[in-house]
Amino acid sequence: MDLVKPAIGLIFWMVISFSLLLFILTKFAWKPILNMIKEREHTIENSLNEANKARAEMAHLVAKNEDLLNQAKEERNKILHDAKEAAERVKADIMNTAQKQAEEKIQMAFREIEIQKKAAITEVKNTVGLMALEIAEKVIRKELKSSNEQTEFVNKLAKEANLN
Repeated sequence: MDLVKPAIGLIFWMVISFSLLLFILTKFAWKPILNMIKEREHTIENSLNEANKARAEMAHLVAKNEDLLNQAKEERNKILHDAKEAAERVKADIMNTAQKQAEEKIQMAFREIEIQKKAAITEVKNTVGLMALEIAEKVIRKELKSSNEQTEFVNKLAKEANLN
């Protein structure tokens, strides 16, 4: 039971050694530990401030990037709109040019048809005229036996032909 109850002398020396240890720790170790804790606290506070600044800067950059992205989208839409308008203008120009060329070719075809028609009519008239002359010649040769009668008759026909 003596182990559980310390003696007064032991308590005295324990108090003296504890006080001495407390004094030594306070004198030599307490201030550096407190300084180190304050320094660590300051470092953590600076790190938190820098993290907040970085977060704010990131938010600013994200907003700036969104603005740039929106501007790029608007510019893209404008370019697409302008390109569509230009394509429509080119398409309309090509259509107008093709329409004009088609109309010109149709007009040329009509003129060519008209010329060919006139040439065909002229050729038919000439052929019919020649056939009529041949027939008339044959008829007249049979009826007009002498060359004088034939000459007079041809001259008469020539005068009539010149009047027409």
